[in-house]
Amino acid sequence: MLTALEQGVKGGKWFSLIDKVYAAANLTRAFARVKANGGAAGVDHQTVERYERQMSANQEKLARQLQDGSYRPQAVRRVWINKPGTKERRPLGIPTVRDRVAETALRNVLEPIFERDFAEQSYGFRPQRGTKPALRRVDGLLKAGYTWVVDADLKSYFDSIPHEPLLERVQEKVSDGRVIKLLSSYLEQGVMEGLASWTPTAGTPQGAVISPLLSNIYLDPLDHQLAARGVEMVRYADDCAPRARRAAKGQACATT
Repeated sequence: MLTALEQGVKGGKWFSLIDKVYAAANLTRAFARVKANGGAAGVDHQTVERYERQMSANQEKLARQLQDGSYRPQAVRRVWINKPGTKERRPLGIPTVRDRVAETALRNVLEPIFERDFAEQSYGFRPQRGTKPALRRVDGLLKAGYTWVVDADLKSYFDSIPHEPLLERVQEKVSDGRVIKLLSSYLEQGVMEGLASWTPTAGTPQGAVISPLLSNIYLDPLDHQLAARGVEMVRYADDCAPRARRAAKGQACATT
């Protein structure tokens, strides 16, 4: 995918990406990912199985809408799920199958562009990374003498990411206005819970296919700034653990 995308690079920015999003091969790959992940139906009550029964027609219609700019995501169905190990509950957004396919197709295009420049200390929601590599890195730092830790969790991170600064960071690399418009439509996607509906003014919906990538894009400058200052840190999504050999350095991390 990245090799094909590089044909549109000029001056460090990526142009002419929308055709890569709606390409038949990309939409087919996107549906395969959606099918593998499973999940409930969205507000239109269409299941993955029902979408697949009219696969050709659905995919061709989606491609046309993405191409001519008429595509608009439907509202996300909000449900509440239990947090593991607690009595608390958290909201989860369930997009329609069609929107999950389109989001995944968009992520397939954006992810390799940003992934190659993400900071080394970021482990959450990244290819060939995850909890085990993060734990191995933590273990390595402990053995190297980094025994002081500042454990930080960004409260309600996914729900509070400001849209405009996030889009500005995406546009530092992406100069295709139609891709930016498509991404904006997901950030402004309506939410339905029972009979109530509203449009969020900040955040990326938890449960949205593209939210993890956007969360990493937004925090990547922080990762690089801390690395430039010599701060050893392991970050997994909105959980980060700067480490230091002495207490004074650990305290400095907490206020940086």
